[in-house]
Amino acid sequence: MQTLQINDDSVVDESVKSLLNGGLVMHPTETCYGLAVDIFNESALKKLYRVKGRDADKPVSILVDGLGMAMEYGIFSEKALELAHEYWPGPLSIVVPRTKTLPDFLNPGEEFISIRYSSDTLCEALPAKFGSPITTTSANLAGQDPLYEADMKRLGKEASTIDLVIDGGILSENKPSTVVKVEGDHVDVLRHGDITFE
Repeated sequence: MQTLQINDDSVVDESVKSLLNGGLVMHPTETCYGLAVDIFNESALKKLYRVKGRDADKPVSILVDGLGMAMEYGIFSEKALELAHEYWPGPLSIVVPRTKTLPDFLNPGEEFISIRYSSDTLCEALPAKFGSPITTTSANLAGQDPLYEADMKRLGKEASTIDLVIDGGILSENKPSTVVKVEGDHVDVLRHGDITFE
C-alpha cells in the first residue's frame, strides 16, 4: 500500500497510474473519504466490493469530470440537464438511464446509473486525467459510518489490499451527496443530503 499526502504534486499522476494498473484508490472528497477504481476493470470492481464487504447486487455510482463525460454514459432528459446545470459540480448524484457504453459487469441488471460530478478539486481531476469515469463510493465497510479520516483500521483486514491512499487529513463531517432519480420530468429523491428539494 502506497500513501501520499493530498498536497503532493504527484497525487493525480500516481492515482491515475494505480487506476490504470487495476488498483483501488482511497481518497478524500467534499463529503467523506471515497474508493475509486476503473469502471471498465472487472477485477478492480470485485476488489472494491470485497474491501467494502458490499453485496454484489448493490450498485455503485460513477464519478465524471463534467456533463460532457456524463452524457456518454447516461441519458439525460431536459429535467436531468436542468438539475445538472444548476447543481453541478456539487454534492448531487443524478440517476438516469444508462447507455450501452457502460460495461455489462458494472451494476448488472440495472437500467439506470448514478452519476456524480464533484466540486472537489481532486475528484474532478482524477476522471479528467484518467479519461473515463471511475467509481465513487464511500470508503467504509457496508452498513458502517463514512470515514472522515484515513483510518485503515476501520476497514478491517481487507484494507491492506488498497493500493493507494491519498491522505487529506481529517475532513469536515459534511452530509453525503443528495441522490435524485430522474425519469423524464419526474424527480424522485432517493437520499437527502446537503442539497434539498421540495
